[in-house]
Amino acid sequence: MRSHSSSPARRTLRRAERRIRRRPVLVVATLAVGALATAGFTTAAPAAEAQASGSLGGFALASYSTASFGTAPETVTASAVEKAVTDASTAVSAAATVASDIAASGLDVGTTDTTVDTTELETALEQLERAQALPAMYSAEFAEDVTTLTASVNEETQGLRGKLDAALALKAQREAEEKARKEAEEKARQEAEAAAAAEAAAAAKQSSNPGSGSSSAPNPVYATGGAVGGTSPADAQATARAMIGNYGWGDDQFACLVSLWQKESGWNYQAYNRSSGAYGIPQALPGSKMGTAGADWQTNPATQISWGLGYISGRYGSPCGAWSHSQSTGWY
Repeated sequence: MRSHSSSPARRTLRRAERRIRRRPVLVVATLAVGALATAGFTTAAPAAEAQASGSLGGFALASYSTASFGTAPETVTASAVEKAVTDASTAVSAAATVASDIAASGLDVGTTDTTVDTTELETALEQLERAQALPAMYSAEFAEDVTTLTASVNEETQGLRGKLDAALALKAQREAEEKARKEAEEKARQEAEAAAAAEAAAAAKQSSNPGSGSSSAPNPVYATGGAVGGTSPADAQATARAMIGNYGWGDDQFACLVSLWQKESGWNYQAYNRSSGAYGIPQALPGSKMGTAGADWQTNPATQISWGLGYISGRYGSPCGAWSHSQSTGWY
């Protein structure tokens, strides 16, 4: 149902309805007038003949004139009527279409009344089509009624169409937001998976790398017959083996340490690199840095080893970590 009883359009519709209800009376009146006109024509001719023959004496009939029926207050052309019919048909079709579109969308358009009542317009349209056989003055009034009702139907149809468009826009916005949320979640998931894969790869690499603390360096050159406190390479290795326990390192780390310092100095406490200035078993650069471990850093392998183990622990975490770096870059 429509609730526009207080609107100007509704008042216009009421006037149109009253005119429509008067149509049968007007049609009957028109037919009556037509009958009288016919009768006038029928009696006028004999009267004229009688007057001409003098048989009626002084009696004279009033002459017939189309002006005696008056002139139509407004006329309408066939093209105007055709336009009113076309516009009305289009309005009825548009009203049905918007109702169908709303039903198909399944959306809440903000009103429970999602149809346009076109009954009055369709009735007026039928009357206009029949009235085309009547004088132009009646066609004009019927066309006016149809035009008024068409405007009202179009107004309601456009209102519903606007509500549907707004509901569709809101749906599209929500779908876009949901899509963006899902894309963000998917991106975060992929990034998390990539990070987890990278972490797993790094862990796998570390587990197979000498720097992990669990693998031995390849082919360590062990010196035999050494004694702790001596100055020979064998003695220096024996001294280092005794010291690494203080760091919690085992044989695997000792193997890496043997390989590392064998590469750097051959475990010679007097080894000196003329190009860089590195000195001693750990090849400290400059050698004077080993003074933090003892003033005899130039002559005592134990002082050099003590400094070297501290340096390795602080920078690489373990001898295998230092060995891995040395293998990758050529230095540690």
